[in-house]
Amino acid sequence: MEHSSKNLFLIGLMGAGKTTIGKALARRMHLQFIDSDHEIEARTGVSVRTIFELEGETGFRARESSTIADLTLRKGIVLATGGGAVLLEETRKCLNERGIVIYLRARPEDLYKRTKHDRERPLLQTDDPLAKLRALLEARHTFYEKTAHIIIDTGEQGVPRLISNIEKELLEFQTQS
Repeated sequence: MEHSSKNLFLIGLMGAGKTTIGKALARRMHLQFIDSDHEIEARTGVSVRTIFELEGETGFRARESSTIADLTLRKGIVLATGGGAVLLEETRKCLNERGIVIYLRARPEDLYKRTKHDRERPLLQTDDPLAKLRALLEARHTFYEKTAHIIIDTGEQGVPRLISNIEKELLEFQTQS
């Protein structure tokens, strides 16, 4: 697999830290940071939440897949994907073949702590967001694990420690490839 393009793709549930870690990782490695949800919003002129309301999850996933297919053709990027990006096989294939995929794994309780005040996440607008996070993780964890080249447990670690762990894992992965 060709990894000289240095593309790094971050996957994981909402609240796993893909945007926060992605920005720090991009700065550290002198790469461009892109958030696929922000790119979709820029292309459509409306929020992810509005797309969900108007087109449902199926419509959003189609837009997301197309956007990620475009973005993964770029060189020298750190891409933070949406939590459900791994649901479509063609998206998983794009990610896995065009860069190094890093799964930021987190416990539902940690995800809930990080997302409980966020009103912009359509899938969490429910009476029991923690139960929803558990269900989403249950439904998606196999896709995350199969798509990823590297798995990082985020837990209670701070960003500098996570970046350091990712760098170690990347070095080890590239040495083995």
